[in-house]
Amino acid sequence: MSEREDAIFKTTGCKWLLPVSGYLGLSLDQVNFLACQLCALLAAFWFRLYLSPNHVSPMVRHAVATLLGVAFLLFCFGWYSTHILAVVVVNYFLIIKADISNVHRYSMVTAMGYLTACHVSRVFIYSYGILSTDFSGPLMIVTQKITMLAFHLHDGMCKKSEELTLEQKHVAIRVRPSLIEYLSYNLNFLSVLVGPCSNYKDYIDFIEGKHISWRLKQHSGTCNGQNGYDKIPHPSPLNAVCRKLLVCCGCMFFFLVITRSLPITYNVDDHFVGHSSFLSRLTYAFFSIQAARPKFYFAWTLADAVNNAAGYGFLGMDGSGKPCWDLVSNLNIIGIETATSFKTFIDNWNIQTGIWLKTVCYDRAAKHRLALTFILSALWHGVYPGYYFTFITAIPITIAARAIRRSIRHHFIGSRVLKLGYDIVTWAATQLAICYTVMPFLLLSVEHTIVFYRSMYFHVHIISILAAVVLHQKHKPRELSATNKLAPPSSSSSSSPAAACSARCQPVHSNNNDKVN
Repeated sequence: MSEREDAIFKTTGCKWLLPVSGYLGLSLDQVNFLACQLCALLAAFWFRLYLSPNHVSPMVRHAVATLLGVAFLLFCFGWYSTHILAVVVVNYFLIIKADISNVHRYSMVTAMGYLTACHVSRVFIYSYGILSTDFSGPLMIVTQKITMLAFHLHDGMCKKSEELTLEQKHVAIRVRPSLIEYLSYNLNFLSVLVGPCSNYKDYIDFIEGKHISWRLKQHSGTCNGQNGYDKIPHPSPLNAVCRKLLVCCGCMFFFLVITRSLPITYNVDDHFVGHSSFLSRLTYAFFSIQAARPKFYFAWTLADAVNNAAGYGFLGMDGSGKPCWDLVSNLNIIGIETATSFKTFIDNWNIQTGIWLKTVCYDRAAKHRLALTFILSALWHGVYPGYYFTFITAIPITIAARAIRRSIRHHFIGSRVLKLGYDIVTWAATQLAICYTVMPFLLLSVEHTIVFYRSMYFHVHIISILAAVVLHQKHKPRELSATNKLAPPSSSSSSSPAAACSARCQPVHSNNNDKVN
């Protein structure tokens, strides 16, 4: 079968753009995805300018957002879109008919169960022959939205106010959503293909036109009403959108020029593993993992730009009085590339998924919160063995990293030179540890994972387990405090928007090196 015919065979959606696929040298499913996201960007500007809450009712905005989202699904995935539509409809009837005290459990079991069944089919039916952008991606996003909404609904309708944290009070849902609200939240064109997942109340505020004004008023309130932010026109997202689109262009260029020349699979090539030195293997692993990130940067930054273009994602005003549009941002590239700790990397990568994991698992588990959160994350990503190698490996690395940090960091913070040296060493250690941990996630199979770990002599496993065991007892009384710091990043809604913006509108997320544990 030729490459052109193979592209047709592997595509479940529309084939109109097949000539473009051949010209660009990209698979047709990737071209369809890119075309839909670019159309979504244009539609988002139109949605903000011509379907603003001042011009049309929330019902019209809900309907248009839903119809466009469904159209994009059909274009990209064809009849496979029924998987996504079915799980949304079934879970709506669950939240309407089920006992409210257990609705979060029913939704979690139903949504995660169906997602897992689809993941299993990818492994055992298609034998790892998956598309780079198949229907499971949107299904994963929908699963996050369905379960997060169910937990927030349970909090709002079943728990007393004093039983909730400040964050939970803010996002709690007091009334069951209508069908159109539920469909719009889950299937809107802004986030249906690649996310990000945001909480239901923020989305409804956006549709009803209260998203920006409410945050401006909150910011004005924290400043004693002296800055007049609640009286100024709504800030334009144009600058934020243009900046993020420039980032997307850079990531696309990097992907086309660099990423393709550093294939991940070469890390387990028999000749390379057998004839190269350990240092050569480690160096190639490091650069191939670095080169694999821009495709994620591109997809998530473009999705963020689409949301901003529609007027969604306003976080507040930063310290210099400039609007910040990072409410639904899914990553911080500078924070990732300069991370000097394992936790900092996690906090800046796939941020909205971290908030979801915190909401439905980490904050709810009575014990073993760290392990359960990593396991849920692996299960959500899929059933490929490589995912579980990654997340299970991350547990001892995370424990060892915080133990080592508490043991030695205080020796280096008294001198600027020592602090700089400490930052450089911890940055290198973090990036190498991430490389080692994430590699199975991209290799997928057990066979390739074991080949890679053997070529690395399991050195990160050995070092992290020894460090965790040796240093654990020394810091056991502070285990609870350290565990709390390891939680996935908290939602920006946990406090006032102004306070959240102050924390998240910085150029780089905190790398914890200015904090004393």
